[in-house]
Amino acid sequence: MKHIAIILRRSPYGDINAAEAVRHAMGGAADELGVDLILVDAGVLLAKQGQDDAETGFTNLGESLMDCIEMGVDVYADKHSLREQNMDTVDIPEGIKVVTGSEIADIIKNAKTTMIY
Repeated sequence: MKHIAIILRRSPYGDINAAEAVRHAMGGAADELGVDLILVDAGVLLAKQGQDDAETGFTNLGESLMDCIEMGVDVYADKHSLREQNMDTVDIPEGIKVVTGSEIADIIKNAKTTMIY
């Protein structure tokens, strides 16, 4: 099975990068590809529970992220990035794995294709 890694570095609000990363993750899973969605930098904000998106004009992607997990996408959040965004493991839903930079490097190394948003 082909395996792709999708890296999200940007916040879920302000542009369409997070929505596109989630859309591609779901599409890959629907096509029966192995998909790793890796949240780093401000991308970890996608995993924050209880997001208030009312003033952003953007769609809340929290449910879509959970749909990805249900479809078999492995979702990872960078431990260092969580700290930088003042988040803790209690701030993210069950099913998202908190990993270190070296673990992320291994995930990317094993992917056939890498997409960065």
